[in-house]
Amino acid sequence: MTAVPSSASVPVAGPRPASEQERADARIVQASLTDPDRFGVIFDRYFAEIHGYVARRLGSDVADDVAAETFATAFGDRRRFDASRGAVRAWLYGIATNHVGRHRRREVREYRAIRRTGEAPAEEGPADRVAAQVSAGAMRGRLAGALAGLSAADRDVLLLIALAGLSHAEVAAALGIPYGTVGSRLSRVRRKLRDQLGDTARPELD
Repeated sequence: MTAVPSSASVPVAGPRPASEQERADARIVQASLTDPDRFGVIFDRYFAEIHGYVARRLGSDVADDVAAETFATAFGDRRRFDASRGAVRAWLYGIATNHVGRHRRREVREYRAIRRTGEAPAEEGPADRVAAQVSAGAMRGRLAGALAGLSAADRDVLLLIALAGLSHAEVAAALGIPYGTVGSRLSRVRRKLRDQLGDTARPELD
């Protein structure tokens, strides 16, 4: 994970062709329509990853429930999965982000608490991950305040890249937004963070 991109760093190429892993995942989801047990392969492959993303955004105390809800939703909606619109992994992150959205007040409240106290929670969160790339721990409080001030849409794009390591194309698929919108939102985030954090926001996030 790196920090916020300069406008020159935003890719101009479109989504890449699906990998063999992505094609295999799509076949498993398709097969699960007639053999529901097959979906367990998707659960086993991605649950820990999705759980980790949720925990870093909301905390471990709610991550179990939110991650479980994510896969329950995916299983129930698997007939609607469309491989032409993105990979299973991105689809799962999109569902997880929707469930995280139900806890946005909690997420923003925690950022604001860190901004007031300058103290990190017991577990690593988004402010810690980004601060590690931006500067030293002294930046944590200011960065948490900046993250709290982002719109939900901008914060989702930033954290899907910063925490989950998704590509721009994967973020577009996860959130159901145009590819170019990912770059424009990141450019907006970069400007906002630089306004608040100054030159410490220079390192790039790709």
